[in-house]
Amino acid sequence: MSLIIGMGATGLSCARYLQAIGAEFAVADTRAAPAMLDVFKAEFPGVSLELGDLPEALLARAQRLIVSPGVSVKTDAIAKAKSAGVDITGDIALFSQRVKKPIVAVTGSNGKSTVVAMLASILRAAGRSFGLGGNLDGENFKPALDLLSEEPKELYVLELSSFQLETTLALNAEAVALLNLSQDHMDRYTDASEYLSAKQNIFHGAKQVCVNVSDALTFSLDPATATVCYSTHGALEGGFGINEAAGTRALSFNGSAFLATDRMKVAGEHNIANALAASSLAHAIGVSLDSIAQGIAEFKGLPHRCQWVAKIDNVDYFNDSKGTNIGSTLASVVGLGEHIAALSGGKLVLIAGGEGKGADFSPLAPAIRTFVRNVILIGRDAKLIAECLEQDSYAHEVTFAQSMAEAIEQATAAAQAGDAVLLSPACASFDMFDNFQHRGDSFATKVREKAQEG
Repeated sequence: MSLIIGMGATGLSCARYLQAIGAEFAVADTRAAPAMLDVFKAEFPGVSLELGDLPEALLARAQRLIVSPGVSVKTDAIAKAKSAGVDITGDIALFSQRVKKPIVAVTGSNGKSTVVAMLASILRAAGRSFGLGGNLDGENFKPALDLLSEEPKELYVLELSSFQLETTLALNAEAVALLNLSQDHMDRYTDASEYLSAKQNIFHGAKQVCVNVSDALTFSLDPATATVCYSTHGALEGGFGINEAAGTRALSFNGSAFLATDRMKVAGEHNIANALAASSLAHAIGVSLDSIAQGIAEFKGLPHRCQWVAKIDNVDYFNDSKGTNIGSTLASVVGLGEHIAALSGGKLVLIAGGEGKGADFSPLAPAIRTFVRNVILIGRDAKLIAECLEQDSYAHEVTFAQSMAEAIEQATAAAQAGDAVLLSPACASFDMFDNFQHRGDSFATKVREKAQEG
């Protein structure tokens, strides 16, 4: 008997999959009233369900535990079951064992959703049939196992979190990329090494690995694995890079330009890096440079990721609510900061804060010193962030706001013509909002209301 632990969207997809193949299963959830309880009871009226504390005896009797990403495998009852020899797995491992077509998978602390969406745009330009799922959000959200109930595709593209990879010991993908690593989820992992180790599970069984030659952490654990290389620092013979000539920058392959960066609809150095990663993955599965160029040029970006909202009194407002960790916010501050400085000579007014997940925010200080005029902090860990910024010798202009509306009012007052207001919290959202989408929508709605007032 399989025991599914966690009754969220992933847990439900596991239940549907097991029911479809005729496997016996039960479900347990540590919450007394999970949000999807009514959906589960309607779909699986005869399936055993345990709510509340995980019963160790039940876990010990199971042949395997299918653990949802939101549940730590370090949970005492799960750890004891593992020690007793019970198999621990997850939905991505089940998917990879079942699917017969190639998998392309992407992980990393930052940029993975954009790279996967960019790759999807490339595949559409190439006329390839593909399924898209995993850790994506918004309209692209789909648990991987739900893809198996659809018409078979030529290949499958997955965005994978460290939580999903914890229980995926042999993905056996056709092509993979670990884009980057920055401090995140330190409330779940002992240290950065443990976090990296979970991410590196993506390499197991991979036929090709796409690597950033400037970042050793992106390299395969097995040096014999075939690689597709890219560089964010200049052109690269034998891979993808950036050509610069006569004031024009372009994405290049083997030193030859194939797409001018000014044709891209998403701005910032971080998005050029994303485009190079997506290009490398597409090349690994045989997509032509023409289709790669077309797909990147047509890609318009994703909601809540440096998404332009409005212009008010010659100040642009950007929603980067998906900036839920330091690395993501750092990339946005540098990428957008450089763009605004070149465009208008302006600075950023940064709105940040929320649940810090045990992170050290001091790495943000140099970029804030260079690109940010004012910092407005919200949420539970606002004072902690302020303390980290105060350690820098630069005198940051830092204020506090109790709500998103107050933060926007302060940002509007601080911004000068040619500046940009950037919501990029570097934190989780759950102290004030339902999720990062709710936070971003709150920001965008209030900014648009202010724009209409003007």
